Amino acid sequence: MSISLSSLILLPIWINMAQIQQGGPDEKEKTTALKDLLSRIDLDELMKKDEPPLDFPDTLEGFEYAFNEKGQLRHIKTGEPFVFNYREDLHRWNQKRYEALGEIITKYVYELLEKDCNLKKISIPVDATESEPKSFIFMSEDALTNPQKLMVLIHGSGVVRAGQWARRLIINEDLDSGTQIPFIKRAVAEGYGVIVLNPNENYIEVEKPKIHVQSSSDSSDEPAEKRERKDKVSKETKKRRDFYEKYRNPQREKEMMQLYIRENGSPEEHAIYVWDHFIAQAAAENVFFVAHSYGGLAFVELMIQREADVKNKVTAVALTDSVHNVWHQEAGKTIREWMRENCCNWVSSSEPLDTSVESMLPDCPRVSAGSCQALYLHFTYINVNSHYKSYNVSIIFVGPIFTIKKEREIK
Repeated sequence: MSISLSSLILLPIWINMAQIQQGGPDEKEKTTALKDLLSRIDLDELMKKDEPPLDFPDTLEGFEYAFNEKGQLRHIKTGEPFVFNYREDLHRWNQKRYEALGEIITKYVYELLEKDCNLKKISIPVDATESEPKSFIFMSEDALTNPQKLMVLIHGSGVVRAGQWARRLIINEDLDSGTQIPFIKRAVAEGYGVIVLNPNENYIEVEKPKIHVQSSSDSSDEPAEKRERKDKVSKETKKRRDFYEKYRNPQREKEMMQLYIRENGSPEEHAIYVWDHFIAQAAAENVFFVAHSYGGLAFVELMIQREADVKNKVTAVALTDSVHNVWHQEAGKTIREWMRENCCNWVSSSEPLDTSVESMLPDCPRVSAGSCQALYLHFTYINVNSHYKSYNVSIIFVGPIFTIKKEREIK
């Protein structure tokens, strides 16, 4: 006879219910509490009680991993790549472990941006008080003073932060594949100023304060008997709640709340804020954007909100698998026309590299990024004619399927 795992987990509760059903009114109240428990929890929640503690290291060394000379994440002792399924049949615990490692890697990439790329970490909002939530971006020393060229990098949505394209690629492939560092180094070497946006850093998390309910016994106007009765009900309610909480949150995970960063509460807000306070103030005659996925949507929203300024300052925009939609975002005709002349979107496609890809949207050209088995870094050279001065400008692409090497003329 086989017994399911869910039956084994629920069996003690069922036995307990059967036993207390034979008792008096107090026992029946416990039965009601147990029934309420069973109606509100599921198997996944119950299985949490068998998990190891969600207590993970806060350094790469603690995880026993390090990046080798090729930028690959490898186990210090075995030399093996990262293993997600560290514990069999504990997917939630493995995911939490993966996320904890991801947070460490985010900080590691921040360090590389400052130490290897010589970028400065700039706190925003620029006028933030000491106590309010803050975010930050990264800039080269000459980002605002370079008279010729400025490159702005915007990553996509999700867990990635400034300097990253994809966390998965950093962990499973290497730093060159998953970060913006090769872009930044090449851009700096070719005389660009660089600004790296951080559009997903929209809030900070703090522990939710515990609500202390004032005891009814403080009400001196109530008769003693009534106060005692209310206190008893309150204690029984707390007992039921704690009984349920024991199963709902066996790891005693902290309940968190989000405090949003002023004027940077979304990727779109962030892009506009950085434009207003940094990019618009830059001396560069030509500004170039490289925007991946949701970063493309953020750029289009920036255009909608700052159309004249963007047209005046931005020379070319390279999009990679951008998820923007000029209809949903209500981009006007003049914006669509400008995008057709100054933007190109390299998209996932089985077609050969640079083959034109049909689009239902009347905006920028869409071409195939090509397909490949490996991850490579490529450069696109754009011949720019601006104020009768012709010079070569490099825009750099990286990503899971981008093998781009194309020459275009932007007028």
